[in-house]
Amino acid sequence: MQIIEFTADSMRFSDALPTQAPSDGFVWIHFERDEFETHKPLMQQAARQLGGSALLDLHSLDLANPAHPSHYDYTSIYDLIIFRRLATQVETQTEDEHEAAVVAYHGQGGKSRIKARDGLPAFNRISSRAVGFVVFDRLLISVHPRGCYAAKSFIQRFLSDAKFSVDAESARSRIPSSPADLVLRMVNAMVDSYLDVRKALTTQLEHWQGELLKPNSRVINWGSLMGARSQLHVLEDLCDEQHDAMQEWLDSLREQPLSSFADDAKLAQSQRDQLVARARDVIEHIQRVVNHARRLEQSAETVVQIHFSAQSNRTNSIMRTLTALTAIFLPLNLITGFFGMNFEFLPLIHTRSGFWWVFGFMIVLVAGVVTVFWRKQYLARTAR
Repeated sequence: MQIIEFTADSMRFSDALPTQAPSDGFVWIHFERDEFETHKPLMQQAARQLGGSALLDLHSLDLANPAHPSHYDYTSIYDLIIFRRLATQVETQTEDEHEAAVVAYHGQGGKSRIKARDGLPAFNRISSRAVGFVVFDRLLISVHPRGCYAAKSFIQRFLSDAKFSVDAESARSRIPSSPADLVLRMVNAMVDSYLDVRKALTTQLEHWQGELLKPNSRVINWGSLMGARSQLHVLEDLCDEQHDAMQEWLDSLREQPLSSFADDAKLAQSQRDQLVARARDVIEHIQRVVNHARRLEQSAETVVQIHFSAQSNRTNSIMRTLTALTAIFLPLNLITGFFGMNFEFLPLIHTRSGFWWVFGFMIVLVAGVVTVFWRKQYLARTAR
């Protein structure tokens, strides 16, 4: 657990829970979900002492649940936000190694019923982790999964701003003005991670599109492609939940009275406008991810349809060529069948030049049929 005190122009770490929040700032308490039960008494003490109300038992269960979907709830004292962020490559790699170990363990005693995750590597990154926030007026409590980058990255950013910034005014402007402001900044960073993975998803899908459209493609991993479509559905559902949670919180921010933001009316209006603008920006980023996921899903469906259309076109081209060859040799078979009948008197069969007349006629007939078919593009080479 870490306890950080923010003021208007500084931040400092505290070893113990302060008796009261700074008059011009707030207190941020964050810890990992694995230690939730250990730090729960101190969390409730901070909520009563600095926030003015203890957390409801139902909300405590929500914070401790790692599988909880993105959600927003509130009381008259605090807001509860559960937001699912995208898993990092290290987290997905660790999860894959754990699943592989489980498969290997179960496989030793017999046939395993657990299958390791397979599919397109980029799409395997579509895995999420729940981060919980409890937002008071002067207190923020956040519960993160193990090794979460959201809290660590912001702490490092604030420290580097304070260490390397030359302009003091610029350094102070980076300090969050309220717990809600800090939550929106962290949520915005989490959504940006979804935007960053778009390039990898697009590149991976374009590679499979090229494989599906190759004329000599033999091995097609349809299971991986269907798994990618399923992962896109998961991403779309995640973003829909995030959008609903953030929209409800945005509506709550708009409905709050100005006095809840600051005593000065002008300053309170400025802070609320800033929070509303940040919330709208987060919602817009989430909508961009949803639109991109839908475009990728449509692209995957389109390429499958194009693949089968190309296969059908190649089949039709082969059948057209075979039909044309059959039509060329059909009159030749008719002529040879006619002169092969067992009759004593047939035209040209008793003359010395009869064979050459028939042979020449057959060549002219073939040339004429081939010319007609070529002009009608029955024998045209198809583009690949």
